[in-house]
Amino acid sequence: MQKVAPSHAPIAPARSAAFTILDRVATTSAHSDDLLHGPGMSALSQADRNLATALVLGVLRWQIALDAVMQPLLQRPDLALPSPVATALRMGAFQLQHLDRIPAHAALSESVELVRAAGHGHAAGMVNAILRKLTRQAWPKPKVYETTAAFAERLGHPRWIVDRWVQNYGRNASLAICAYDQQEPCSGGFFSEQNLSEETLHLDDGSRLVAELAAAAHASPKRIWDCCAAPGGKTLILARRHGDAELLATDANPRRLEALAARFNTVATQVCTLEADATRLSESEGLFDLILCDVPCSGTGTLGRNPEIRHRLQPSDLARQAARQKQILTAALGRLVPGGYLLYSTCSLEPEENEQVVAEALASATGVSATSLEPVLQRLGATGILAAAVPLTLLRNGQLRTLPGATFQGDGFFAALFQRG
Repeated sequence: MQKVAPSHAPIAPARSAAFTILDRVATTSAHSDDLLHGPGMSALSQADRNLATALVLGVLRWQIALDAVMQPLLQRPDLALPSPVATALRMGAFQLQHLDRIPAHAALSESVELVRAAGHGHAAGMVNAILRKLTRQAWPKPKVYETTAAFAERLGHPRWIVDRWVQNYGRNASLAICAYDQQEPCSGGFFSEQNLSEETLHLDDGSRLVAELAAAAHASPKRIWDCCAAPGGKTLILARRHGDAELLATDANPRRLEALAARFNTVATQVCTLEADATRLSESEGLFDLILCDVPCSGTGTLGRNPEIRHRLQPSDLARQAARQKQILTAALGRLVPGGYLLYSTCSLEPEENEQVVAEALASATGVSATSLEPVLQRLGATGILAAAVPLTLLRNGQLRTLPGATFQGDGFFAALFQRG
């Protein structure tokens, strides 16, 4: 029996997996990190997993810049392309610009085949033509002086977000943040201790610093509450630092809580997990000596690690997040014992979610005051946990503020400490 020829040429497994993930991120609420650790990736070789990961995160980081270069080459720049076609174009353009080890012909031909395989064969010629033009075209480079709009586009960030950063932190810091977000996340090398590394692999230095500050805020708490605990890395640090304390870890998301509980069953047996909204914790749970209030937020301090945020976040989201954060913080402050401490934190760079939430919570709370993190940071430095001193310049009015690439080689975090009198 004669074999039937395939309708399109074979596509490398890594590109096929990356294309599927990118199209899902573009058309659903799925997160790239979840998909990159999902079953579709487990069947790939390590080399293919590495390439697929580089393609997914690279395309998401550079999507705005790639689109800006390709849009003038479209016959109808005003019309939105079907998601599979746009995804294939971005993958091809990203490989041509950023992956020197990928032959141009491979990036081009497989992008065309991805479009055909996705059922958009009519667009194959257009994809081929645009990518061929890009092989002959010089890519934009920094000018002697760039407007905010220019460097935001060149570095793949939404203009409205960068405008805010320029207003709040200045042009140079904003440029450094944008440049940092386009790189693989790195460690600032602050931590010397290695015994937690296996349990907290997903924590960068900024995230771990928040957890260590929370743990160091109270010398000997009897009861600890991590009120938005999933995925659990910070909770594990609290458990290790205060092994004799009773620790309650709550989260409102049942799926995330289930995964969190599975980790604690083997490495932190004193942790009790409970599905609960932090604003409605049962009165029967009592009061706590130490509370970590690491609230859900916009995540603008983690755009390098979570690049799709920049494509989904809208200005109106900030007010919505801030309202929820104030509710959580106010409720958590009400569960502090006299003399107890609460650390409020986010991975957002936006004042609405940080300084403004803290100010509003203080205005409505009774018997609670803000206290400087400086002595806590100094105590943490004296423990030997840190390999290098965390500069006190990261503190503003006693509150922690890290700016990725500008003041800190890690994610952007905010933290403020409260004490009940």
